Amino acid sequence: MGETVVAAIDAGGTSFKCALVRDDGTILRAWSVPTTDPETTLEACSASFESAIDALGTAPKSLGIASFGPVEINPASADYGKITGTAKPGWNGADIGPRLSRTLKLPFKIDTDVNGALAAEMRWGRAQDVSQAAYLTVGTGIGVGLCLDGVFLGRPSHPEFGHIRVARHPDDAEFSGVCALHGDCLEGLASAPAMTARWGDPEKLPPDHLGWEIEAFYLAQACLNLYLATRLERIILGGGLMNATNLMPKVQAAFDQLMGDYLPIKGDALIHAPKLGNHAGVLGGAVLALDALS
Repeated sequence: MGETVVAAIDAGGTSFKCALVRDDGTILRAWSVPTTDPETTLEACSASFESAIDALGTAPKSLGIASFGPVEINPASADYGKITGTAKPGWNGADIGPRLSRTLKLPFKIDTDVNGALAAEMRWGRAQDVSQAAYLTVGTGIGVGLCLDGVFLGRPSHPEFGHIRVARHPDDAEFSGVCALHGDCLEGLASAPAMTARWGDPEKLPPDHLGWEIEAFYLAQACLNLYLATRLERIILGGGLMNATNLMPKVQAAFDQLMGDYLPIKGDALIHAPKLGNHAGVLGGAVLALDALS
């Protein structure tokens, strides 16, 4: 171990985080390419990988992509590796996997960004010691990856947990939500754009602002639903909004309040921040790349 190098991408709506990674999880080189239109973005990714490979002097064996979605992750599909049904302008049908595989001349494997992050946390991070885990990412959108005894749920597709319904907070009854399709689903109420629509830039909100209590209430419901449905051993909350350090303890406390005395599980034992931090996505790409070799 520690000798094979793979190419990894965390393909996001704002940037494509790229890296060359050793098979022990060591990031050898990392950089970002802005997400613009597919042609420009994918061409820049290919060129930057070629430069990084030349500089490193070691060629990767495979490519793994943890991508925003919806994305076709079924290898048996003719559209495997393509973005499908996204609202992101210009990206519907973009063949990010096949194109990058061709230009870099590498076999590839693709999955959702959140499944990738969960895979990385289960191999190198916060969920190494468990077999039942979920990763909930809270940012521009909300997504969930679920793994039970080594099996990622939703195959050959992937979960769309961000669009479940949650009960309204009593002080949030008038907000219509920001989801273009469902209004006040979980994503419509608890994503970063939802926070911004109500109260402005979340980074500027004081820790005692009511908005954080409302956000924690919705995320705690999501965690409760995940736990009760699957009896998870670990729930990891990542994504940009979770960088607010005051939010995690509020979610844990709200989870305890919602659970009541029903089951003997506490929020601070179940719900955690990702150990791999902002590298979870690109390291998820590395896990996928390694899987492509097996």
